[in-house]
Amino acid sequence: MAAEAGHGQEGGLTFHPLDQFIVRPLFGEAGDPVHWYTITNATLWIAIAVAAIAGLFVLGTARRAVVPSRLQSVAELLYGFIHKMVEDVAGREGLRYFPYIFTLFLFILFVNFIGLIPTSFTATSHIAVTAIMGFGVFIAVTVLGFVLHGVKFLGLFWMTDSPLILRPIIAVIELISYFVRPVSHSIRLAGNIMAGHAVMKVFAGFAAIALISPVSVLAITAIYGLEVLVAAIQAYVFTILTCVYLKDALHPGH
Repeated sequence: MAAEAGHGQEGGLTFHPLDQFIVRPLFGEAGDPVHWYTITNATLWIAIAVAAIAGLFVLGTARRAVVPSRLQSVAELLYGFIHKMVEDVAGREGLRYFPYIFTLFLFILFVNFIGLIPTSFTATSHIAVTAIMGFGVFIAVTVLGFVLHGVKFLGLFWMTDSPLILRPIIAVIELISYFVRPVSHSIRLAGNIMAGHAVMKVFAGFAAIALISPVSVLAITAIYGLEVLVAAIQAYVFTILTCVYLKDALHPGH
């Protein structure tokens, strides 16, 4: 996120706010091709996020003290928060799928927060990462719906409470809306994270101008605080939408 600002050949200020989203190999020469097996900056920071999650829950729950430590309190707070969300939205039947939903929440939350560290890489700013999670949820809940209910799952698109003449039209609209879910689920997360980081880097570039440097620093501070909030909110939004989709799969008639 640190700005790579400078003065161009004609004396103008130049900076590249989207450079921070480029996936680069950690080893080898700059510009080397990235293959599926290449260790990149994205790989590194995802691994750091996974290690941080494991560290929090391994260290935080190692003692299981009656009077919890700070780490144990954070681990229990996150666990209880998502557990209650799943139960409230998807019902008690949804608790069977709590580990999957909890894993999604933790991964997004930690990747978002770690991505706010200067010079880090935010994997959730890439649609390739969020699409895997979004389409993974879509495929999982769709398969689950058919496994549990068979063809009755299609009742999700047939509104029996509507007038008969309108039901086919509503069914088409609901079907389109259903298949748009993974797209909106993915783009919402990636778009919000990318936009916030890009704006911060733009203001960081203006910090090179002495006249507006104080204003730029204040703006970066304010936006950074907002991005901390956005990082948590986007993890929450992705998770609660997953719970809503799971509810549709468990109770298609509601």
